[in-house]
Amino acid sequence: MRARVMMALALAGLLLPGLAPLAAEAAAPSIPPSEAALRYSFAPLVKRVSPAVVNVYASRVVQQRVSPFMDDPFFRQFFGGGGGGAPRTRIQQSLGSGVIIDKSGIVVTNYHVIANADEVKVALSDKRELAADIVLKDERMDLAVLRLKGAAGPFPVVEFADSDALAVGDLVLAIGDPFGVGQTVTSGIVSALARTQVGAADYQFYIQTDAAINPGNSGGALVDMDGRLVGINTAIYSRSGGSIGIGFAIPSNMVQVITKAALSDGKVRLPWIGAEFQQVTPDLADGLGLDRPHGALVAGVTDGSPAEKAGLTAGDLVVSADGIDIDDPNGLNYRLVTKGIGASVQLGLLRGGKPANATIVLASAPEIPPREELTLKSESPFQGATVVNLSPAVIADTGYKGRRTKGVLIEKVDDGSIAASVGFQAGDVVVEVNGQAVDATRTLAAMTGRPADLWRLTIERDGRLIRSTIGG
Repeated sequence: MRARVMMALALAGLLLPGLAPLAAEAAAPSIPPSEAALRYSFAPLVKRVSPAVVNVYASRVVQQRVSPFMDDPFFRQFFGGGGGGAPRTRIQQSLGSGVIIDKSGIVVTNYHVIANADEVKVALSDKRELAADIVLKDERMDLAVLRLKGAAGPFPVVEFADSDALAVGDLVLAIGDPFGVGQTVTSGIVSALARTQVGAADYQFYIQTDAAINPGNSGGALVDMDGRLVGINTAIYSRSGGSIGIGFAIPSNMVQVITKAALSDGKVRLPWIGAEFQQVTPDLADGLGLDRPHGALVAGVTDGSPAEKAGLTAGDLVVSADGIDIDDPNGLNYRLVTKGIGASVQLGLLRGGKPANATIVLASAPEIPPREELTLKSESPFQGATVVNLSPAVIADTGYKGRRTKGVLIEKVDDGSIAASVGFQAGDVVVEVNGQAVDATRTLAAMTGRPADLWRLTIERDGRLIRSTIGG
């Protein structure tokens, strides 16, 4: 038995001669090769970047109706106050972060930080508090651009990096003001790229990081190890409201689209190709002979559009753009938006299961028919609604997701109007009124200019038809 054990040990020594040294090496911790490595710190990077990261305070005045019980003198004598159920005003505030990207005092933040704000103030790292104008805001991208007032520059800035150069595993820092406690820096890595199912904005394409991001970090900076801006922190995945290591940032290449627009004429013009795309599901992937669901499937092409001129047809599957793989329609939209109007994009396709290519020139969406914006004032269910004619430009501007390409879109509904009380919403499309098709804003204005005992209405909302009858 002893001889057999010794033989086994000997064979082990012959077959695995390096086992003992490797085990010893793994057990011993490595020593930093130099004092500089031992003292490595993010402090110099943070010192350079943090002055350009600011706190953003947004406020708005809202009407708050007091309980109707206050109309009764009996209740008022116990609870005090007067005026009955008359509305009272209160200040609604939101807190976020922002990044200075231009020495003249241009700040980028999230749309949701300043949405509907009547007043915006920005607190700098040197404790100064300045008022700011909203130069541009875009709900589709969840981005906004502010301009500081009341102080001369130059202000400290963070330079942009190419977010497409990021790789999973790269070190990043998140800088912002979580929970309003003051400027905070957290570190982490890029956990994933091209996340498109987050749902924080229409144009979904995010950098995922495990750097701690909490409420108040929205609009703050995600920077690389060169101290350059790779993203604007915008959302977290959390059931408790606190960070669990899954945060999302809008890539800097997308942020540059809106900042360039703000520094030019203040209008965001997104490229248009005139094609509709749909997600490739597992069932569709099987039908297309794919080994996995990926790409953006062409569902339809508009006559005379750049897509038609490039030869795209329904059934084509877009699998790459300028050599970069496309996983879904959101990924394709990101590539097109960051290229910009006037640029050309080489699309890699699968057509009938065979590879093909198409070169497409990105254009501005045409406003055909003309917008012809009208605010309806006659007494009707639409009183207080602002409507426009549907066109590719209107669809691009409003982010309309319905199925119609022609008709009348409700662009805005005034608070307290009849349209608001009926329940109309921005984004609704008016299809029919009293059995008559609505093809233009002027048609709708003429229809609503005549009194009616009953209003039979057909509205499209989120791709669904809603029919209702309302008394005149």
